Amino acid sequence: MTSLPALPSNYGTALSLIDEAHAQDPRKGPNDVPYELHYAQKMTRWLAQRKPDASPALQLACRAQHFRRWEIPRSTYPMTRPGYLTWRAKQKSVAATQLSELLSSAQIQPALSPDEIERVAALVRKEDLRSNQETQVLEDVACLVFLDDQFDDFESKPEIDEEKIVSILQKTWGKMSEAGRGLALGMELSERAKMLVGKALA
Repeated sequence: MTSLPALPSNYGTALSLIDEAHAQDPRKGPNDVPYELHYAQKMTRWLAQRKPDASPALQLACRAQHFRRWEIPRSTYPMTRPGYLTWRAKQKSVAATQLSELLSSAQIQPALSPDEIERVAALVRKEDLRSNQETQVLEDVACLVFLDDQFDDFESKPEIDEEKIVSILQKTWGKMSEAGRGLALGMELSERAKMLVGKALA
């Protein structure tokens, strides 16, 4: 399996602190692992496929993509498209702020500079998506994890019909770079997922 470059010791400490925060998620994923820790590990695995030479800042941002997301449940906003967009914007902003505070921890030595911390926070906020290569890589990885780890459960929800899931897949595809799409097309998907992706791309 493709691996990522080893992190400098201070970035390694930062990653461990991020995982400690993820481990507080009360929701459980596969094998009873806290869900956000499971998600973060999936993000790192797909980052290794998408960008095997990822910078330390990108590795941290990828690991922290959903930082403490369980604290702002989707259900706290209207279950509409505008409600979803408002929730997502709020989540990214709060995650970046909380992550910046964590990355300023005295446990991280030598300390990360304000510019380094802001670089990671800007990636988590997904700033300059179309012009910043690292932000696009992060978006690709999030889309890959959605397809790999979340899609089957998501599309099986009774309130989501086939037309809606095809539309969501088309939007997901539109967010990805050609490199990200290439990885998605090589992914092992369920037969149902393959059929829906085929419809979305037809």
